[in-house]
Amino acid sequence: MNINDILTEKDMTRYRLSKISGVPFTTIGDICNGKTDIEKCSAGTLYKIAKVLGVTIEELLESSKTEYRSAFETFKSNTCHQVKDMGDVDFMIHILESDEIRTLYNKGWYPEALYLLAMLDYLSRVNDVPLCTRYNDIRSRRLSNLVFPVGVVLASKVIHSDEPLKKAEAEAIPEFRRFNIIESEVRNVV
Repeated sequence: MNINDILTEKDMTRYRLSKISGVPFTTIGDICNGKTDIEKCSAGTLYKIAKVLGVTIEELLESSKTEYRSAFETFKSNTCHQVKDMGDVDFMIHILESDEIRTLYNKGWYPEALYLLAMLDYLSRVNDVPLCTRYNDIRSRRLSNLVFPVGVVLASKVIHSDEPLKKAEAEAIPEFRRFNIIESEVRNVV
């Protein structure tokens, strides 16, 4: 819950918060709009805002933290490196024990969730391990558009041809292709 959510929950306007707390309206506006990082505010300002909102300073600071989401290409690369470093079976066990697929899916991070599920299914196939049925509800989903590796998209643009896209699609690993993720190489990472 961020500061705007707290204001809504308390049925309070920024102006009212400013008047009651004594914190300048522009400062409140800048904090609410993300222009001013709340963590950089003085202890006095934080205290005044927290007191009026009926929350602790810690809760106010926690409300400003947003979870970092890396670029999808970075996520894919990190996943492939994790498989390489851990080994297929240990990676599969880790993903199943952490339930990261469900966590990502519930956050609405569909490309990441589907990529991990595709990786899990791919590793199950190549290691002759039965599929985990825990994610059958997610297996019926797919991304609305094909997602190609950035390198393939760039190659297509540079040569002004769809041939790299068609080739990548034809060579895609079936477990990834099922989710509209075009991926042909998950092992050759450096």
